[in-house]
Amino acid sequence: RDAAQKRGIFVIGGMEITTQEEIHVLGLFPGNSELFDVQKEVYRNLPGNNDEKAFGRQWIVDAGDFVYGENRHLLAGACTFSLEQVVELIHRNRGIAVASHVDRPVFSVISQLGFIPEGVAFDALEMTGTDEDSSLPDISRIRSSDAHFPEEIGKRQSFFLMDHPDFEESRRAIASGRVR
Repeated sequence: RDAAQKRGIFVIGGMEITTQEEIHVLGLFPGNSELFDVQKEVYRNLPGNNDEKAFGRQWIVDAGDFVYGENRHLLAGACTFSLEQVVELIHRNRGIAVASHVDRPVFSVISQLGFIPEGVAFDALEMTGTDEDSSLPDISRIRSSDAHFPEEIGKRQSFFLMDHPDFEESRRAIASGRVR
């Protein structure tokens, strides 16, 4: 956020959380305090340590690209929270809960369960491909690249119709389905 703000770019902080069912859920948060509160809870419920030979080193970098630490948590692992608990945790911290890459064959709610449970209060579904799936429930959709490598960044985007760039305007745009 610090690096982006210096360049006039609005950033929504977030994290992708892997549930005990190995479903990815994206949490977007209004500020750093909410984001870091969720991070602490996830870390407390994230078993194991990173194996750098298997997953590489997980650097912590500041806004000036200075590496000042390394994250030892097994970020590639699943936490002990269920899907419902993760969505509740995000909402308790004023966040937006998005079912990650529902159109991908791995780590999505569809690939893991075969359906989107009615009782789970997702705010949106993330689509990474170009096809719209009419069998999905009527929940707002966002489109993103779900980038794992720099060259993948921006392959898919969402454009929001908003009065001004801030978190609550983003929440309203997502909730209204006025994402184009």
